[in-house]
Formats: sequence, C-alpha cells, structure tokens
Amino acid sequence: MSEPTGKPNTDEQTSAQAPEGQQQGAQTQQETEQAVQQEAPQDEISVLKAALENAHHEVEKSKEVYLRLAADMENLRRRTQEDVAKAHKYAIESFAESLVPVRDSLEMALAVENQTPEALKDGVAATLRQLEAAFERGKVVVLNPVGEKFNPNQHQAVAMVPGDSVDPPVASNHVVAVLQKGYLINDRVLRPALVSVAQ
Repeated sequence: MSEPTGKPNTDEQTSAQAPEGQQQGAQTQQETEQAVQQEAPQDEISVLKAALENAHHEVEKSKEVYLRLAADMENLRRRTQEDVAKAHKYAIESFAESLVPVRDSLEMALAVENQTPEALKDGVAATLRQLEAAFERGKVVVLNPVGEKFNPNQHQAVAMVPGDSVDPPVASNHVVAVLQKGYLINDRVLRPALVSVAQ
C-alpha cells in the first residue's frame, strides 16, 4: 500500500480527468455537428434563394427580349404591308403614266380637220408604237400564237378546222388562225387569245 504523502495521486487524477475530458470532447463534437447540421440547411436555403432570384432575373430579361422582338416583328409586318401597297399603287401609276401620251396622240388626231388618209394612217401607226412602248414598260406581252400548239392556259378555242384544209397545212391540235389577240402581264394571262384549232 502506498502511503499518503499529501500529494495528490496524478494517476488517479489523470484517469478521473480522462473520462471527463472525453465527455467534454464528445459533447463539443456533438455541438459542432449540430451546428453544422443547422447551418447546412440554412446554407442550402440561401443557395436556393439565390438561384431562384437569378432564375426570376433571367425570366424578366427573356420577357424583355421577347417583347422587343415581337414589337420588331409587328413593325416589320406593317412596313412590309405598306411597301406592298405602295408598290401596287406606283406600278399602276407608272403604267397609267405611260398611257397618257397615247391618249394625247389620239386627241390630237381627232382635233385635226381635213386629214389625208395617209396622214391619218401615219398618226395611228405612231400612236400604236407609243402603245407598244407603254406595254413593253408595263411588261404586257401580245399573244399571237399562229402555228403554235394549242395551250388552254393562254388560248381559247372558238372553232375547230381540218388541219389539211389550210395552206400551209397545220398539225393537229395547233393554232390555225387568231381571231383576237391575247395578252400576258408578267407571264399571267390578261386575256386569252381567241383561236381556231386544227383537228
């Protein structure tokens, strides 16, 4: 047995303190884990809130871009409609302007008294040239399809005749004679040509 010396036994103290220190260490570790666990949801919530705020901001930016694009498209559609309307208006205006000299020539011809037949014929020929020039500017083409194959999109058959009865003979389903010329404008039929067709 050991004698009491008045000094505390350090082995006993150490062994007594060790469980107490372990308890405090374990308690501190538990508190830290609890604090981390409590902070973790707070951090996640903060991150999620920030992400949500960013998403709202992106949505607002996208809405602004969409509204600007929609306004631009509407303005473009309106301008295009106006341009098409102006193009139609001025195309007709340009064609009508090219017909004015033809009318002037016809009025002058009627105003002249005591015209000779040759002068009248020359005046009509000059007026016809003016009209042809106006047609050319307006892209109006005369259809005079004698000898061509019958085209139901451009011709209107009013008579059928035997192909060998005309001189020179004409192949079947070809135009023998034009009774009234037709007209195209930009490859679209204004009036079909009235024709006789070989049988």
